[in-house]
Amino acid sequence: MIRLDASPASAAAAEHGEGPVWDDAAQELVWVDITAGEVRRGRVDGDDVLDVARHHGGDTVGFVVPAAAGGWLLGAGGGISRLTAEGGSSVLIELTGEGLSEEEGGTRMNDGACDRAGRFFGGTMAFDERSGAGTLYRLDLDGTVSTVLDGLTISNGVGWSPDDATIYLSDSGAAQVWAFDYDLASGSFGQRRVLLDFGDDPDGVADGLTVDDEGCLWTALWGGGQVRRYSPDGELLAVVDVPGVQNTTSCAFAGDLLVISTSVHGLDDDARAAQPDAGRLFTVRAGVTGPPAHPYRGPLGTLSQA
Repeated sequence: MIRLDASPASAAAAEHGEGPVWDDAAQELVWVDITAGEVRRGRVDGDDVLDVARHHGGDTVGFVVPAAAGGWLLGAGGGISRLTAEGGSSVLIELTGEGLSEEEGGTRMNDGACDRAGRFFGGTMAFDERSGAGTLYRLDLDGTVSTVLDGLTISNGVGWSPDDATIYLSDSGAAQVWAFDYDLASGSFGQRRVLLDFGDDPDGVADGLTVDDEGCLWTALWGGGQVRRYSPDGELLAVVDVPGVQNTTSCAFAGDLLVISTSVHGLDDDARAAQPDAGRLFTVRAGVTGPPAHPYRGPLGTLSQA
């Protein structure tokens, strides 16, 4: 097994950094600060990431993906929003049962991604993290939104095998990463199997994930200060330690540079003081490449629920 150490990047720290993706068209790394409701943009310079801009995307922003028509699509608040290159944001749809406040027991978008065809998948969680309140939605290329899975708890990282025959999804509440048969032509899920189970893992639970060009999964461990690489059969191949940080949240490739997001969300004052680099991006040369984010290829006007 390979063991690597990541180093902090220059980009300013976030409160709840999440969901880095490589936007190939813009040649930028984009990520979010969930609780600040911000989309962050950065330029990769060697092993470093430098700040380019930050934009307000909503009360909370769970994740960001490029849009083929320009700008980005966001899982923001309780629905889906558009962010223009100039930084203007607009809500495209509020999803049924979403959008209530934290005090009202509401849910919010948490993580998602697009498949190679350009469909948008976004998963939710309850603010209070109650079991079974999360849903995975699919936004199709005709602008309709439908429910793919319900009864989730903390719907998290989404990724596909290089041949598009398998989709991976983590549920941090269930402490598992699942693999489903996937039909790219229709965007439908088939048989599910448990690929990784962190229920008895003292180091944390799976959070965001990415899949490299060799078909192996890289998953961040919330509470574990690590990113781990697994084979498609679930064999542990490598561990990336993120020094001095407890909550690693997600990861993505910019070529062969693995970029890791981290968070201080939920830490008390003593823990924050002990982790001065928490909330920053970290990077490491992983020895393997990964694909850029697939862009959303559907309409950017008003959306509807199926």
